[in-house]
Amino acid sequence: MVRSLLIVSICLSGCASRPYATLLPVSRTVPDAHLVDMLVATTRAPSSVPGVIFGGDRGPGLSIENILVSIPPDEVRKPGQVIYPPRNPGNPAKEFVTLKVASLDTKGARSWYKRVAGPKKRVLIFVHGFNSTYEESVFRFAQISHDTGVNAAPILFTWPSRGSIFGYLYDRESANYSRDSLEAMIAQAAARPDVGEITLMAHSMGSWLAMEAMRQLAIRQGRLPDKLRNIVLASPDLDVDVFREQLNDIGPAQDRITIFTSQDDRALLVSRRLAGGVQRLGAVDLTKPDVQAAFQERGIRVVDLSGIRAGDSLNHTKFAESADVVQAIGRRLIAGDKVSDNNLSLADTIGATAIGTAQGVGSAIGATANIPGALVSPEARRRLREGVEDTGRNLDGSLRSATGR
Repeated sequence: MVRSLLIVSICLSGCASRPYATLLPVSRTVPDAHLVDMLVATTRAPSSVPGVIFGGDRGPGLSIENILVSIPPDEVRKPGQVIYPPRNPGNPAKEFVTLKVASLDTKGARSWYKRVAGPKKRVLIFVHGFNSTYEESVFRFAQISHDTGVNAAPILFTWPSRGSIFGYLYDRESANYSRDSLEAMIAQAAARPDVGEITLMAHSMGSWLAMEAMRQLAIRQGRLPDKLRNIVLASPDLDVDVFREQLNDIGPAQDRITIFTSQDDRALLVSRRLAGGVQRLGAVDLTKPDVQAAFQERGIRVVDLSGIRAGDSLNHTKFAESADVVQAIGRRLIAGDKVSDNNLSLADTIGATAIGTAQGVGSAIGATANIPGALVSPEARRRLREGVEDTGRNLDGSLRSATGR
């Protein structure tokens, strides 16, 4: 049954091949390309494959890289779009490519921050979700950082994911394995006198990791740092009961949280089935008065994007692929607004529905894509196609049957 569910989710997301070993730096970019100078912190183990850098295995500790990504000129792509290079070397005129990949120590990380920190001294930390390879998370976060237009030091936290829909349980345990490292990174950033404010964004299974890291930090220090101003959970693959307990430990800082949900998120329907039928936070039914009241009592803002369409057949990555969402968030952060402030209705801007204290609206930066179209191996894709034929050709019907809807 689990295999059938996962097969359905793959086919619903399309059959495009995934990028592999595409992080080999090119010598130069092109005029009008955009550069994103990011710090990448990872608990993954290094890979010996050129262009992969880090694979899906768990590393012995936290590794830090400085990666410079070149994004094609505006006339080549639309906001929200990532164009992966199909092979090495990539073409900077048409595709996302790297210009530099360099390992850093603590001193090097400090130098990086001094170089990229803008006048507001903002830090943007992103945590990807399930089924993400290192290179996918790098390029997607580069897109998010650029398309928001926010002048913030971009930090990607990437944890050991197999990059396979068959690795759900492994990924979940790897997220657990990585929470101490994420906690330490947030604490260190907040302790720096030259950091003004921090926004923490997490997608899908990465939301569980982010909440656990913050829970530990709040317990250890007695509260979350004031500099951690915004906490964004996009399509969170998180047990609602576990979330409630995490909030109790986080305490008053829970009113800094914004959640993006979608009732038509098919990936979370599958996840719910795998989790024994327990509701996932990213797919809660906001039409229920008791659900609305629970969020309002906590001071948490929730934006329902069920009506937004952004090209993702699973409706799990619309945060990243919707130009309206990404750009609206960017305008808000550029203006210096707190994500959960009540003085600007982002929901009205993007045509979404929101609930929250005083009918305020939360918002989020676009999230990283985490359920790509196919496995790397052509043979694996062939087996998946055969499996789907066995379960029937009506994929929508199969998914509804499998999830009990």
